[in-house]
Amino acid sequence: MSSSGTIVMPGERISAIEEVAKSKRVILGPGLRRLDDTVVASKAGPLRHKEPNTFWVDNYQRRYVPARGDLVLGIVKAKAGDQYRVDIGSADLASISYLSFEAATKKNRPDLNPGDLIYARVLVASADVEPELVCVNSNGKRGKLGQLADGFFFKCSLNLGRVLLRENCPALAALTRRLPYEIAVGVNGRIWLKAHSLRETIALTNAILALEQAGYAEIDKVCDNLEDFLQA
Repeated sequence: MSSSGTIVMPGERISAIEEVAKSKRVILGPGLRRLDDTVVASKAGPLRHKEPNTFWVDNYQRRYVPARGDLVLGIVKAKAGDQYRVDIGSADLASISYLSFEAATKKNRPDLNPGDLIYARVLVASADVEPELVCVNSNGKRGKLGQLADGFFFKCSLNLGRVLLRENCPALAALTRRLPYEIAVGVNGRIWLKAHSLRETIALTNAILALEQAGYAEIDKVCDNLEDFLQA
C-alpha cells in the first residue's frame, strides 16, 4: 500500500492519474470521477494509491453517501407492500424488495422485522431516487449477503470501513491468525462481528476500533499489539 499524501480538493484535476491512464487501465475509487478525458476529485482529502493501478481519496465525511456497488449494513425500519424500508445511514432510507433475496418467491418471502440487520449491496444510487439494495449477486446467490443473526453490531468511521474492506487488509489478516470469527463490514461505517464467545467478540471489537486512530504506517503496529486486547 502506498500513499502520496497529496491533499486534493473537490473539482481539482488529477493529472498524475491521467498520466498513468495513458499506459494502463486505472481503477478510480471513492472521491474520484471521470469527466470526459480528465480525472477530477469529487471529495477533499489525501490522494491514495494501491499498486498497481487503484486510486482513491480518503475522506472523513460523517454521513454516508450511497454509491452503486457499495457493501452496506442496513437496519430494517418498516415493511411497505413488497418492499422493506432500510436505514443505511444516508440522508434517505433505502428500499429492498423481498425478491432481492436468494430463493425468494411470493410464497417464500424473507422473514424480516423492524430492527433486523442485513448485509446488502447498493444496486441503485442517484441524487434523484432513493437508494435500492439487493442481497444477491449477479448469479442470484447470497454469498455473504443477507440477514445477519446474533453477533455484535457497532459503528466506526466511514474511512475505517473502507480500509477494512480493502483486499488483504493487514488488520483483519492478523485477527484471523489469532481467532476464528465472522465479520461483515459496510462502507457506511457499520460492522457486524461474531466470535465464539462474548469475551472474544469484545476483544476483537476493541482491536478494530483501535485502528480508528492509526495511520497507514501504524496499522502493522496495532496488529502486533492485538494480543493485548485478547488478554484484557
